Amino acid sequence: MKPETLAIHASNLVKSITGDVTLPINLSTTFFRDEDGGYPGGHMYSRVSNPNRSALENTVAKLEYGEDAAAFSSGNTCGMVLFQALKPGSHIIAPDDMYWGIKKQLLTIFNDSLEFDFVDQTDLKLIQSSIKPNTKLIWIETPSNPLLKITDIEEIAKIAKAKNITMACDSTFASPILQNPILLGADIVMHSSTKYLGGHSDVLGGILVTAKKDVLWEKIKNIQQTGGAVPSPFDCFLLTRSIKTLAYRMKGHCENGKIIADYLNQHPNVEAVFYPGLESHPQHEIAKKQMKDFGGMMSFLVKGGVEAAHKVVNKVQLFAQATSLGGVESLIEHRYSIEGPDSKTPKNLLRISVGLEHVDDIIADLAQALG
Repeated sequence: MKPETLAIHASNLVKSITGDVTLPINLSTTFFRDEDGGYPGGHMYSRVSNPNRSALENTVAKLEYGEDAAAFSSGNTCGMVLFQALKPGSHIIAPDDMYWGIKKQLLTIFNDSLEFDFVDQTDLKLIQSSIKPNTKLIWIETPSNPLLKITDIEEIAKIAKAKNITMACDSTFASPILQNPILLGADIVMHSSTKYLGGHSDVLGGILVTAKKDVLWEKIKNIQQTGGAVPSPFDCFLLTRSIKTLAYRMKGHCENGKIIADYLNQHPNVEAVFYPGLESHPQHEIAKKQMKDFGGMMSFLVKGGVEAAHKVVNKVQLFAQATSLGGVESLIEHRYSIEGPDSKTPKNLLRISVGLEHVDDIIADLAQALG
């Protein structure tokens, strides 16, 4: 089935005795055993598995062409669990433009137990030369946050496989509709389901999808089920419901995103625009090769420095000045302020998540704010 159809029907795992067309919310924390001590419903205890979580995991696994998925309480937890599953002393090659929340985990939580290097992953030779005998994971993020760098998934997967290294891809900005890293050779795909999968800025979550159920995946599932950082049944219900419209929401985000990127690219008060759909983007051809479309995320540099950037975020009216992305509403954020003094992000950079409002209204708000 096509993604539009899978998104709607892959979650229909539970056949309710009341004949629900939509999967009901199953709040039970524990489930009946039969006379032989088995579990006829397939579930024992809700930390280990739950009908709503199973439906969510099944849906995203199918959308990403993976064998299995594991849902977590946040996107950051996905990184945490994968890093926990590695043996102490393992070396990770991570992107220099890595989402700050997961980068902060490496720097502050795993700094004594793991080794890591942050490198420009658009340079394949640099990745090759960064591999050590103890390198166990290459973590990529494409498109990246907030510079919208594009990493060549297929080529890095080849490098990883040649050295028997796991390759994981944070594909949050693309969603399963625009990009499928497993089909390009990735071992694991990660999504912050808070973003486009949820799509309405009202549920927190994360999910990992694996290409195959191997030893590493067994460790990940054990950490999920034994550690217990799992989403609630209601959160899983909300995500499964939201995914039903994901393909059509992404079409709107992409359509608006292209128009806004072109508008900003021609604006006299904009220094540069980072959007993979622009022909001027340095990795535009790679994006065309591995993405079906270019999404609704972009960043731009405001002429006049940090003061001018602050004026823009404080003048917008339709845009919400807020963290996160991927919702139906347009968001704008001064990333340097969020990431702090150690940030490598330009101080005059603004990141925007283009929503599903009418594009004329989005442009009008940017026009008055940029002045």
